[in-house]
Amino acid sequence: MGALLALGLNVTFSWGNSAQGGAGAGVGHLTPAAAQAFQSPPHTCLTWGQPDGSDAHTVDCARPHLFEVTSVADLSAEYPPGAPVPSLDLWQQISQARCADGVKPYLGHPLDPYGRLMVSLLRPTSAQWANGDRQLRCGLQWVGPGGALQPTVGAAQNQQQSNVWDPGTCLALNGKAVGDPIGCAQPHSYEIIATLDLKTNFTAGYPSQSDQMTWLDKTCARAAADYTSGADLSAKGLILTWDLREQESWDAGSALVNCKVGAKLPDNSGLASVVGSVKVAPGSGDGPPPGSVPPSATGG
Repeated sequence: MGALLALGLNVTFSWGNSAQGGAGAGVGHLTPAAAQAFQSPPHTCLTWGQPDGSDAHTVDCARPHLFEVTSVADLSAEYPPGAPVPSLDLWQQISQARCADGVKPYLGHPLDPYGRLMVSLLRPTSAQWANGDRQLRCGLQWVGPGGALQPTVGAAQNQQQSNVWDPGTCLALNGKAVGDPIGCAQPHSYEIIATLDLKTNFTAGYPSQSDQMTWLDKTCARAAADYTSGADLSAKGLILTWDLREQESWDAGSALVNCKVGAKLPDNSGLASVVGSVKVAPGSGDGPPPGSVPPSATGG
């Protein structure tokens, strides 16, 4: 019952559509709960497990979910009966025009433009559009660096927006860039070793990125020593790095950053593949937890 369009992505997602089907395909296989989900009012959270969204349903926002409805829009005045279905580019423009402005009033504070939440919309399928359905559900969701939706917990207005991951998370390597969470025993780009709050050190306002780097250089090094029990990362071909926050993020309340371990390609053109965790089991002092894979940079 509608499609999901995440801004900045070049893919669409249609409720009840099979990967092989065209627009509107598979609508008859929707569960009653999925059919009702598209009619949800603001402050409703939705989730699903099937790639086609055929099992979509509403959940309490305190539980993990993939979409939170922020507003409802109707395009009937702009797109009367017979109007063609908007292109993907036009849907993105519609989302900005009809959804983006309502996010700040909904949250009660600015949306971090570099944070984990982004503006999205649920729109009618082509078949529904042909039948005159012009209603949209604007909403917020978290899209990982590889494009996969990530579950969030809690109402959006109460969530911290910093785009950080829990320590112990490994992120896939997509070509030379960062992807979505993956098991650390598999080739990956980064392993998250710590989450730090810049406001614990910078209490007088936004710190310059130079000041952030100076503090994080020392603080992340201490965190890495704790996480790895003092392992020599450089001897393993690994580097320690961290996030920086923009002024706009700080103004939106985002002050959390990740410290992370990865590896660079020899020509510095991107990230190299790393296999295994750098985490050392508490008390062992000389190796990774039982059953894990010793870390190594493969260089490709």
